[in-house]
Amino acid sequence: MKFSGKNVLVTGASRGIGAQIAKTLAGFGLKVWINYRSGAAEADAVKDEIEANAGTAAVIGFDVSDEAAFVDAVKTIVASDGELSYMVNNAGITNDKLALRMKVDDFMSVINANLTSTFIGCRESMKVMRKKKFGAVVNIASIVGETGNGGQTNYAASKGGTIAMTKSFAIEAATSGIRFNTVTPGFIATEMTEVLSDEVKESFTSKIPMKRFGNPSEVAEATAFLLSDYASYITGETLKVNGGMNMA
Repeated sequence: MKFSGKNVLVTGASRGIGAQIAKTLAGFGLKVWINYRSGAAEADAVKDEIEANAGTAAVIGFDVSDEAAFVDAVKTIVASDGELSYMVNNAGITNDKLALRMKVDDFMSVINANLTSTFIGCRESMKVMRKKKFGAVVNIASIVGETGNGGQTNYAASKGGTIAMTKSFAIEAATSGIRFNTVTPGFIATEMTEVLSDEVKESFTSKIPMKRFGNPSEVAEATAFLLSDYASYITGETLKVNGGMNMA
């Protein structure tokens, strides 16, 4: 994979898909800024693993839904490296309930953590990238943002909004040489899915044409491609990484 920039910020990178994205991008020679909100030890472990494999990484802790903290974090990165070449907005939460039982606070907590934070990340990275007329952003959404899912009205809204918002950023940033794309993972084998019963896993797997959950590395490789020079004429796109579960 070929990259013309030198560094990347990955939010929610202390575990799961975010951690794998950080490791993969470091493997391609980028300096990776590993964001975490509460998992400091896990973030340090990701950094240690990257450095053990001859990569370069730094840990930066802040809550992505805190606008001032996010703005300060980007300033810290630019002060350190002189630029922010790439951005991966991966951090997010769930707060599942049936819609009839969902309070506005339940809804907005997920919107703020997933969608508003991604907006802040896109906006702040665009401010920095346009100075060099170069950069790429990948937002990690979800198959749920494309298909909906019972009990996840808030999560679906946040991820569907991310997909649409990414296209708008892509339009606004195109003449500045900045690309915005989305990756929508399906069911991926992470700590969150490990706790599911075999029955539930089999139920989900039966709906996937490839008959298996995806691996975090498969999401990470797709993300790396969209950030790389190999995707230099791709912007405003949604890359589905779901084993064929949603082909529309």
